Amino acid sequence: MNSSLQKRPAIPPSSGLSQPAILFGIIFFSVAYTGLIWLLGSRLETIPKLPDQGYAWYFWKLPEPTVWSRVTSWGFYMAHQLAMWALIYYAQTRVKRYINGLHRINYVALAINASFILLHLLQTHLWYDGLAQDVSIFSSQGAVIVMLIWVLLMENQRRGLFFGAKVPLGKRVQQFARKYHGYFFSWAVIYTFWYHPAEALSGHLWGFFYTTLLILQGGLMFTRAHKNRYWTVFLEVVVLAHGTLVAIMQGNGIWPMFFFGFGGIFVITQMHGLGLSRILRGLILGCYVVGAIWIYSGRGLETIHEIIRIPIIDYLGVLVLSGLLSLGLWVTRRLRAGTTPVL
Repeated sequence: MNSSLQKRPAIPPSSGLSQPAILFGIIFFSVAYTGLIWLLGSRLETIPKLPDQGYAWYFWKLPEPTVWSRVTSWGFYMAHQLAMWALIYYAQTRVKRYINGLHRINYVALAINASFILLHLLQTHLWYDGLAQDVSIFSSQGAVIVMLIWVLLMENQRRGLFFGAKVPLGKRVQQFARKYHGYFFSWAVIYTFWYHPAEALSGHLWGFFYTTLLILQGGLMFTRAHKNRYWTVFLEVVVLAHGTLVAIMQGNGIWPMFFFGFGGIFVITQMHGLGLSRILRGLILGCYVVGAIWIYSGRGLETIHEIIRIPIIDYLGVLVLSGLLSLGLWVTRRLRAGTTPVL
């Protein structure tokens, strides 16, 4: 037999589900779950809240938490978190190959995630409180921000960071980011999901729609759907819609900063991993520039600088995260070598 045929790797088996079917199922479940939160939302209107105490105050928590509100919120969160970390570890050590459909572990992960997602809605209506009772609102927001920055770092090797150009962030750092991203992403999303009670206000609804998408995405490890470049960019861009719409609904007038800020990351980085032609990318960039000038000509062009705040934070964040991971890897190597790291 031809030796080249012997060395050719076998095509991984498929469960029979196509990528569109898998991804449509995730979107359908997320929409249905968000709709269920909205339908049941009126039951929570009578729950008392403390007066708003400023920008660092999280309004949606019980004035006097109970033992059960804390036990259920933290207990269910920890069970959800540990279950997913265990499944990720199992997949990385036992599965280790990508297929077109779903592995058995994916069915288990999706079922566990769906169960805890529905359990959170039940927990809200029985005991209400989320993790917000005991931790800062900035911990939840910061977790998601770092996750989005981590994606930029992780994808640098494939699509680049600035208009398709790759930034030398270190091979070991990017390998580490890709290999272990599931553990951090799982924590960031599940922690944020359990941070909030399942309220039916517009901001909460958008947030739960987004976190539900991300949680279910985490259950697709080692499937081609999980790393579908159009799907993953869609998940990145949903934050643009979420941030913009929440700002509009709050009536604070800063929605363009979110729209053009996250839109700037799309035209600078994200669209360059989609295989779009140079002409199409130029048209998208042109529409972005014209749109920004048009909107800010009515708001005052002197304030247009605000659209660079989010990109600056994210790109500086990539450098900081890369540096921290590099430092951690260096210290680990020194410790394994039996030497004491000198900083």
